[in-house]
Amino acid sequence: MRRLLLLFALLLAWMSPAQADDISASGRGVVRIVTIAVVGDDVVGFGHGSGFAVGPNRIVTNAHVVELAERYPDNVVIGVVPSEGSKSFQGRLIRIDRDRDLALIEFTGARLPPLAIFKGSPAEGESMVALGYPGNVDVATAQSAKDFITPMSPVRSQGGFAGLRNLRGTSMLLHTANIARGNSGGPLLDRCGRVLGVNVAITNSESGDANFAFAISSTELANFLTEAKQSFASVAVPCVSVEERMAQDRNADEQARIAAEDAERAAAAKAATEREAALDQARANSESSRENYMAAAAVLLVLGGLCLGGAGLLVSRGQQREAIWVAVGGGVLFIASATLFFTRPQFDPSKIVAIPVRADSGAALPDQAVTGKLVCTLDPKRSRVTVSTTETVNLDLGEDGCINGKTQYAEDGKHWQRILVPNEEATVSVLDFDPATRTYTNTRYLLSSDQMTRARQLRAGVTLKVCSNDQAARGQLATRQQEIKAALPAVYNEKLVYSCTSSQ
Repeated sequence: MRRLLLLFALLLAWMSPAQADDISASGRGVVRIVTIAVVGDDVVGFGHGSGFAVGPNRIVTNAHVVELAERYPDNVVIGVVPSEGSKSFQGRLIRIDRDRDLALIEFTGARLPPLAIFKGSPAEGESMVALGYPGNVDVATAQSAKDFITPMSPVRSQGGFAGLRNLRGTSMLLHTANIARGNSGGPLLDRCGRVLGVNVAITNSESGDANFAFAISSTELANFLTEAKQSFASVAVPCVSVEERMAQDRNADEQARIAAEDAERAAAAKAATEREAALDQARANSESSRENYMAAAAVLLVLGGLCLGGAGLLVSRGQQREAIWVAVGGGVLFIASATLFFTRPQFDPSKIVAIPVRADSGAALPDQAVTGKLVCTLDPKRSRVTVSTTETVNLDLGEDGCINGKTQYAEDGKHWQRILVPNEEATVSVLDFDPATRTYTNTRYLLSSDQMTRARQLRAGVTLKVCSNDQAARGQLATRQQEIKAALPAVYNEKLVYSCTSSQ
């Protein structure tokens, strides 16, 4: 029975749809905020909440989580405890807004992946996820005070959007995700992992009343960060699940295949029509040339006969010398007439080649090299955007896959491809350019620290750092990149698809 249950569990896992865990990716930028009050050598107070990165070294949390650090800066220490790694760091309060209940903290010693803020409004009933460090969970699981400053992944809880409210002059999102003390300052996310709000409070439940939670809206958060002169990532594109995106990609690929087949059939029909026209024209031209040759041969034949008649007349008059020259001229005319007659053009349809047909779309044909400067604009209908900005991308395509004069791309079929594994960011990007359609794609994987370590180890095998026309070196680059791709998750987090046009 146990084996059957195990087999059933494995079957369910195999049948489950692959998905990019955007919440886990965002969770790598969520931290526990710890405040420790010290008098002399004695710890006299301890508190904790949650926060999240809006910059590599900047954290947002609630003002009430760190208010003691503002009041007693010499006696209260702020600790920032990431969700990954083995260290915690000391933070410094750089901005606080009691009216909005928001604070901005800076720390040094590590870089965190910033979360993106969603600029739109949630839909009624939209699914939401709260991330943070609820105190009741920490108290139940902590073995010692050290556990509160030990990195661990945040707790997630899911609920739905229950409406907009105003709490003491601040715009709030009302939601049903379960949060507790300790979640204060943690993010409220949409299913793509973008920040919808900052969790701040829960309602009091009495006599079986349902619990509701409040989150400071992303609009208030954006205004706070702008006033603090803190840059942040924001996304306005609605959330599309990776399953939906991949299904749409498959549908788009099928439509593209059908369109290509239709275009090929239309091109073949057009080529056949133009070939028939070419045959008719060639046949008419051939017949006209034959008639001209034969007419010229007849004229030469008549002239040759006249010459022979003239030669006979000259002989009868005793002009032998002149008669010989006229007779020779007549012979030449006869020979020329025969030559024209036997060399008259013959129509041969096998020598009429098909006329090449080019689509009217202006797209480059696969065997044509695309070089020069391109302006690439995001196509939101084909993209999945979770954390990235959507600005225009400028490309300068050189010969043999040299991009922007410095980055060598490797051949991948008829595409040019490069995989970027940065030292600082926890993201691997697969960059792809299709010359046939002038489509530029950036497929991004938001990885854990262990996954990034593995990717960087594989990247160390990439020796081609600059542009090169050495095909062997590009082949080695392609091989190393395939090894990196094989180590990536089966499903991406982001897919940014750009349509490119010439800027020259």
